Amino acid sequence: MDLLLHPSGVGEKLLLMLIAIALFVAAMGAILGLLTLPKRLPKWAAVAGFLGPVLLAVTFGLVYPALVTIRNSFYDKAGTTPVGFANYARLFTESGFLVVLRNTVTWVVLVPIGATGLGLLYAALVDRTRFEKAAKILLFLPMAISMVGASIIWKFVYDNKVGLLSQAYLALAHLFGSTAEYAPQWLMNAPTNTLFLIVVMVWIQAGFAMTVLAAAIKAIPEDIVEAGRVDGVTTRQLFLHVTLPMIRPSVVVVLTTVAMTSLKAFDVVRTMTGGNYDTSVVANEFYTQSFTNQNKGLGAALAVLLFVIIAPVIVYNVRQLKLAEDIR
Repeated sequence: MDLLLHPSGVGEKLLLMLIAIALFVAAMGAILGLLTLPKRLPKWAAVAGFLGPVLLAVTFGLVYPALVTIRNSFYDKAGTTPVGFANYARLFTESGFLVVLRNTVTWVVLVPIGATGLGLLYAALVDRTRFEKAAKILLFLPMAISMVGASIIWKFVYDNKVGLLSQAYLALAHLFGSTAEYAPQWLMNAPTNTLFLIVVMVWIQAGFAMTVLAAAIKAIPEDIVEAGRVDGVTTRQLFLHVTLPMIRPSVVVVLTTVAMTSLKAFDVVRTMTGGNYDTSVVANEFYTQSFTNQNKGLGAALAVLLFVIIAPVIVYNVRQLKLAEDIR
């Protein structure tokens, strides 16, 4: 029993993992075996056999933790004394948390616009060009890098001594007579440091936006494009009045998907600044309060707040996906 509740060491953890996998395989095998017996089973038994494991997984893996988190958000740091809405009041009154909320809103607004705009422009420019595939691969490559890896790369770029951005800044400054030896501390000066972090996420997500929007552009019927060209429509007018309206559902889906990703922007902030210098966002602050400060109540309140913010975006995204399917 102690092994199940408190495994210690790599060996015991691996053994516990193997036991869990074996139990899962045995349970699923027993369920499927019962469902495939020659004797006809009642309809409710078949439904329970297929939906039961899923409902159990959702209940104990999603619903129950969510309810516990909501409950903890109304308790104190130790999670033992009820404090009502005090944790939520702190989130909307204390200056530190107001900065976190401001940064989160900035991320949600600028990252989707920047990534979608860059991806759409790139997809339109390279569409049906000679080196289209190679050009698309170049923009998509950051998607293959983990967010932590991308953050480390850009942290070197922003280094005020040897970073690429810093060297470009110093070269330009020296042209105008400056004798500065070091560039500014790009990641320490608020609020512009948040913008430098946002650049990293835009760089990563632009490849995703380009891929989806390039496929949408390819799906536009060629006869519509040719008809516009025959009528003397310029490339700009064709893009604004033909291409953009026809790929609107895809643009909305990309915008909302990237917005959800930016709401969960933890890796970039944690790796590059640790949330210091007024760069923290809700996802990072949730981690800080829950695990660094051991504040169970405030951490739960931040988790609930993050869910409340992201839920409408998810609902809207699902509706847009359904709308896109109906149009097809």
